[in-house]
Amino acid sequence: MENQFNIRNLYAPLQPTILQSENALVTYHEVLPAISLQPFIYCYWELKTNVPLSKPFSYRVVADGCIDIFFDLNKVKESYVMGFCNKYVAFDLENTFHYIGIRFLPAMFSALFKINALSLSNRVELLENVVPQVAQFIAGQFSADLSFTKIKSLFDNYFVQAITDMNLSYDKRLYRAIEIIFKKDGVVNIEKDLDVGLSSRQLRRLFEYYIGTTQKTFFQVVRFQRIIRENRSQDIKSGKSFLDQGYYDQAHFIKNFKTFYGLTPKKVL
Repeated sequence: MENQFNIRNLYAPLQPTILQSENALVTYHEVLPAISLQPFIYCYWELKTNVPLSKPFSYRVVADGCIDIFFDLNKVKESYVMGFCNKYVAFDLENTFHYIGIRFLPAMFSALFKINALSLSNRVELLENVVPQVAQFIAGQFSADLSFTKIKSLFDNYFVQAITDMNLSYDKRLYRAIEIIFKKDGVVNIEKDLDVGLSSRQLRRLFEYYIGTTQKTFFQVVRFQRIIRENRSQDIKSGKSFLDQGYYDQAHFIKNFKTFYGLTPKKVL
């Protein structure tokens, strides 16, 4: 199957809260999938403890517009899917863990598996209840002794084979709207910039099905991601870029940022 829509060059979802591992007690890695899978899957990721921690680990996931499959390599019979989130999510993990994940680019999870993304929004669901064939593959093929390299190979082989004969149907007008949002870094006017031949209501339905939220919330997340990716702290502090970034004022920016990250921009940037 060929995906005629590839947003990888337009969007790089970032999870900054797990890139800073204190004393290497906890490490996080991302690897690219096979080239043919890159229009669909942003990365495979690994989050693990290298030694038992003295206390449970608090793990924050910031809003990134993606849908993830994840599981603990020590408990492969329990895999999960996390839908689009319109705010940060904090997980209290145990003092030892070895999580593996698959991060799907926006709209790709629903396009591949024909799942209504809105039904997963702001939720974590058992994967066996959503995409049972993938849950069964994980339970049958993975174990705690596998290296991350081997895990990548298993996923690549499985997904390349799984999607080869799929007939990926998509509405070009939806993907044109998504493309516009990425190219404008989320600073868009819904009525003027997203005039792609669909009414606002029709476009909203497509965004809810494929992304899991409205076009407005989605472009707010894209805008937020741009700020943390480029670390635009000096522009923000100067006070001259709020309007350029689509915020009404400083208070609006701080509230929006804290919703998506869980911390104020002062603490993060």
